[in-house]
Amino acid sequence: MHAGLNIAALAHRTGVAPDTLRKWEQRYSILQPSRTAGGQRRYSERDVARVEWLRERLSEGYRIGEAATLLGSGAASGPAHSPAELVRGILHALEHGDAAGIGVYLDQAFALNSVEATLAKVVAPLLETVGDRWQTGELNIADEHLVSESVRSRLGHLLADTGGGLRGVAVLACAPGERHELGLMMAAIALRRDGWDAVYLGSDTPAEAAVGLADRLSAKVLGVSVSARESGAALEKALRGVPRPAGLQLVVGGGGASAPLAKRLSASLAPRELPAAVSALRAFAA
Repeated sequence: MHAGLNIAALAHRTGVAPDTLRKWEQRYSILQPSRTAGGQRRYSERDVARVEWLRERLSEGYRIGEAATLLGSGAASGPAHSPAELVRGILHALEHGDAAGIGVYLDQAFALNSVEATLAKVVAPLLETVGDRWQTGELNIADEHLVSESVRSRLGHLLADTGGGLRGVAVLACAPGERHELGLMMAAIALRRDGWDAVYLGSDTPAEAAVGLADRLSAKVLGVSVSARESGAALEKALRGVPRPAGLQLVVGGGGASAPLAKRLSASLAPRELPAAVSALRAFAA
């Protein structure tokens, strides 16, 4: 006996007519049935999940072509319904070296959730998990780069959207020698959406140049990303003797930032959680 559902059973399970299912399969390759010895199609629970996911998107106003593109054909663990499932799906795709699958899940995340929710509940936990697994040796540097570049490309598109300015100017830079910039990119996007004119300088920014630009722009905040203790030490050294404009608040954040570092720099320490960090910076917008 061959396991799986025939087209009638799939239609009964999902509430989608057999003719519609056949059309979706032929036009969009969204189903991947197996075949019996007699050549009959048999559909899996993964196919059921994919049809139900598409039906949900149609009820939200997506066209079938749009929903099918968003679903993709290669996400091995099936569609995701929550931020936690999206993170698991990306990690599953990473384990199989499925770059396309990683991209599909990230596109689903940004399409089906707000930018703020995607950054806080999908991208941030994903990067933290990948970083932890790289530290323990579960993932190699190629794995880490595969995820990072997929995330970077999507954050880059969001950074290209200008906007904000109601709360003032915030200049954002990585500490000297600091090349881990995804957290800073996320902060820039979140601050723009919160009403800031967030000026993004990126990785390995000379501290004196960042302060100078903040001065010219009359910025209220200079945010510096510090992912490692060594970057914090480099930042301290680089800022030594650099005059700070009146009204400019220095804010440090990231895995290498600490309360003692912030105190030595006469800076504020940003909360680790992105929504909390955005909320904290509003105090400097007055």
